[in-house]
Amino acid sequence: MKYDTIIIGAGAAGLACGTICAQAGCAVLIIDREEQAGGILNQCIHNGFGLRYFKEELTGPEFAYKMVQKAQRSGVELALASTVTGIKKLADGTFEVRVLSAKNGVQHLHAASIVLAMGCRERTRGAIGTAGERPAGIFTAGAAQKLLNREGKLPGKSAVIVGSGDIGLIMARRLRWCGIQVNAVIEIMPYTAGLTRNVVQCLHDFDIPLHLSTSVIRINGKERVESVVAAPLDTSRKPLLQNSFTIPCDSVLFSVGLIPEMELARELGVKVNPLTCGAEVDSMYMTSVPGVFSAGNVLHVHDLVDFVAEEAEYAGKCVIDYLAGCRPVGEYSAINGSNLKYVVPSRFLPSQASRFLFRPTAVYDQAVLKAVANGNEVWHKKLSFVRPAEMIIADIPAGILKNDTTFLLEEI
Repeated sequence: MKYDTIIIGAGAAGLACGTICAQAGCAVLIIDREEQAGGILNQCIHNGFGLRYFKEELTGPEFAYKMVQKAQRSGVELALASTVTGIKKLADGTFEVRVLSAKNGVQHLHAASIVLAMGCRERTRGAIGTAGERPAGIFTAGAAQKLLNREGKLPGKSAVIVGSGDIGLIMARRLRWCGIQVNAVIEIMPYTAGLTRNVVQCLHDFDIPLHLSTSVIRINGKERVESVVAAPLDTSRKPLLQNSFTIPCDSVLFSVGLIPEMELARELGVKVNPLTCGAEVDSMYMTSVPGVFSAGNVLHVHDLVDFVAEEAEYAGKCVIDYLAGCRPVGEYSAINGSNLKYVVPSRFLPSQASRFLFRPTAVYDQAVLKAVANGNEVWHKKLSFVRPAEMIIADIPAGILKNDTTFLLEEI
């Protein structure tokens, strides 16, 4: 029961990484607690996936099916309905993974490397402290999506969606298709948190009201949700209670952000990037624990699954290099400057071409992304239609970046 690499998570990231490793001749095991590989894709029955990665438009289950087929053809071994309950680094630098399943009981597996690809989870009502009783009818957007798309059950008859993340926007449209009235989408920021195409296709096309710079301050109802109370926010994000208003509904869906699943990583001693809430990784997508890699939404929350798969493929190539004895030497830090929430990876090798991913914090129609080293601009890229919901990707050739580099985003 020894493997070259054990990948935790059989979503798009785990499958893409495993395929690359297996194609290079590595013994690969992917472990997932669900009974079906594919991760969250299996409940995303809408289309819009795969345009970049597969060059065709697919639904979530279709994208997942293609990924599973590629992985199995490459020789990847899947352990489904299995939960990793612990990872321990051994004295020789390898890893022992403790796995629990109904089929095999408790197993202790060994691997030369580990890939974290567990994805992310949704923030809940409790995470943002919305006041009110504990009535029935309160869901995360993902839980309502699974209830509707996988189990065929309606969450209610009328809904309010809190937060404008992509899952929330897509669920607004899905609920309307099922005859459920969506009375409002409420977002605390002055801009939406989801992709622009989802705002247009899911809200504008269905005349669903969108309230920006607005907060839900209370949920009414004792046995079942009856209504929510919302209030506009002032410039310091404090609710203007005198302008509050009530929206009737029997269901509330929260789409208020995603958090990387980092419990196993923390137990292993992986250093966490406070800006992404995922692992801090170097140019090889290796964490602070040598031999442990990370990719996908557990590293940082992506906007498109196509980017998840591409990033995981690169991480897979890095795993292959690591197993062959390669280690990064002479790395420098990549620092996020003004108007950027984070940059991934955190370090880079100047001698190699690098792909960086950024999350902007500002809204610009025209902007420029700059790389500055020792006070001098060494690289720039002009951008159009910059939004916090959409990642910025920058491919920078070898030999351009020097020393520690700070990236800046400025309006043109």
